[in-house]
Amino acid sequence: MKNRDFWIALGLGAIAGGIAALLYAPQSGAQTRKQLKRKAEDVSDSLEEAADYLKDQAEKLAKETQKFIEVSKDRFDDALDSAGDVVKSATKTAKGLSKLV
Repeated sequence: MKNRDFWIALGLGAIAGGIAALLYAPQSGAQTRKQLKRKAEDVSDSLEEAADYLKDQAEKLAKETQKFIEVSKDRFDDALDSAGDVVKSATKTAKGLSKLV
């Protein structure tokens, strides 16, 4: 219950602080609203730019990840082929040695 009381008190304090700030503001309400609207539009534009940037970065990351996966598959296939060649060679050698014994 203490946690809930804290958040209620914090919310009420923030509301009271906001009201006091508006009452003692050095400019008129119309100017304040206009300024707040401009700031909100600036924030909105910034958020859109940030979203576009993050989208571009996610696409770049997806492309790079795909390239990495393809290269990794190719290298794994090469390693698997090499391992198969080594096993074949070892088998031939073992058969040749078993004939000698």
